[in-house]
Amino acid sequence: MDEHTWHKRTSGPLIVASFAYLVAYSWRVIADLQGPGRAVATTVILVTWAMFIADYLVRLMLARQKWRWFRTHLPALAFALVPVLRLVRLLRVLTKLPGMKTTAGGVLRTQILVYGVGASLILIYIASLAVLEAERHAADANITTFDIAIWWACVTVTTTGFGDYTPVTGPGRWVGVGLMFGGVALAGVITATLASWVLERAARDHDDEEPATRAQLRMLIERIDALALAPGAAGAPAAGAASAAPGAASPGEQQPGRAASGDVESRSETPGSPGAPGPERHSGGLGEGGDDRPGG
Repeated sequence: MDEHTWHKRTSGPLIVASFAYLVAYSWRVIADLQGPGRAVATTVILVTWAMFIADYLVRLMLARQKWRWFRTHLPALAFALVPVLRLVRLLRVLTKLPGMKTTAGGVLRTQILVYGVGASLILIYIASLAVLEAERHAADANITTFDIAIWWACVTVTTTGFGDYTPVTGPGRWVGVGLMFGGVALAGVITATLASWVLERAARDHDDEEPATRAQLRMLIERIDALALAPGAAGAPAAGAASAAPGAASPGEQQPGRAASGDVESRSETPGSPGAPGPERHSGGLGEGGDDRPGG
């Protein structure tokens, strides 16, 4: 079994595991579980997390070029560390709705926008749960309810920083650091996508001023090559040259003939001239038409 087959077979079960992870983690934090309920929720969280770690390691082992696979599959590592992020893949349906642009740029912008917004919402929700779990029972903590945690996460991810609620524990502050960096990255991606869309709208009626891409130039070169190699286009010049060769003389050979013909005609028009020709038939002259009189 190769890596692609393994990934195709495990995608569905891992999506279900992501939902189980999210439900168990939310239940443990929001309900502030204690005793057997907390143990059950923690067991579900650990089992589903282990499934994602095992899936990532198996895919890495099955890859032919492991280092290259590692560099080109960084999202898979993010899904293994934060299993809930795999739920963002469910938003793929929104990128294929009717009416969406089918151009490469339009599809890419739609995917970035949809996935970026989805990842932002999941990041805010998970950070709220994490900071609430870290801060709820700490001394002098002010993030003690889920709605306050949501407010703090929204303020932090947008780098607003009101300062009315701040974490006081080490784990809570580390959650804030991760949320700030993640928010800056996601905001930059979404802003760049919107800017690209605005520029495309502004240049819609001025496509003649838009520079050609490498793909467009490559397509144009391929069409020119195809036309040059077509049977009709390749045989026409050669056939024309071949048909013209037998009956045509070079310019240097045609000039004496023309001069001689002109000389003969001029002499035939002056009967008493010394250089008048004898009884000779001329091409296209009187000798061809039934008048056999000798010239001169």
